[in-house]
Amino acid sequence: MNSTPPRTLVLIPAYNEAPELPAVLEAISRSLPGCDRLVIDDGSTDTTAAVARESGTTVVSHLFNMGYGTALQTGYKYAVLNGYRFILQMDADGQHDARYLPDLLAVLASGEADVVIGSRRLGESAGQWPFIRRAGMKVFSMLTSLCTGQRITDPTSGFKGFEQTTFSFLTSDYFPDDYPDADVIIMLNRLGFRIREIPVTMKPPAGEQSMHSGIKPLYYIFKMTFSILLTLLRTRKQEKIPCR
Repeated sequence: MNSTPPRTLVLIPAYNEAPELPAVLEAISRSLPGCDRLVIDDGSTDTTAAVARESGTTVVSHLFNMGYGTALQTGYKYAVLNGYRFILQMDADGQHDARYLPDLLAVLASGEADVVIGSRRLGESAGQWPFIRRAGMKVFSMLTSLCTGQRITDPTSGFKGFEQTTFSFLTSDYFPDDYPDADVIIMLNRLGFRIREIPVTMKPPAGEQSMHSGIKPLYYIFKMTFSILLTLLRTRKQEKIPCR
């Protein structure tokens, strides 16, 4: 079994995920023994925080639900303050397969990329998603690829990894507090960060994902398209911005 490079943090944003969380955390420990785990409890009304603590996982709790992007950024700030070198992020609902964590980490540890994305469109689960979801993935894939000049097959994937300079940059005000998806990938590319995808298998959620509950698909499409336009207006191709 591969050893985990030092100062690696697995970040799990969670909102009302108490039933699924124990299996997710156990799978992380099996796949990356020795890594640190951080659950960001985004104002859950169930026992998410208690379940995570019982497994020996560090928990940071928001007093109320602040949204997926804010939960992620809380994790990035924690990683900066505690001197982590790599972050791997995955959802708490069991959708992401922890067996791919070593593959994501290997890309970062080799220095090949600053950002690594686990792409379901490159993996065996590509055809398992509902038609509307597949169509949305394809549209944003085309937009992201066009804007970056690089083939990006799954810019909306939440299964990602970042090296230290990258996640330090993501603690800035440029990071969106609701949907950090294709717009963030475009922004990082235009600022000179190197991005790579690897194939992964994901399990489609049985129902509505709790981290995104109450959000209508049409609003997401509008918001993401508008955010991409703003990203293109405020960024330009340049050397990577050093984080100080």
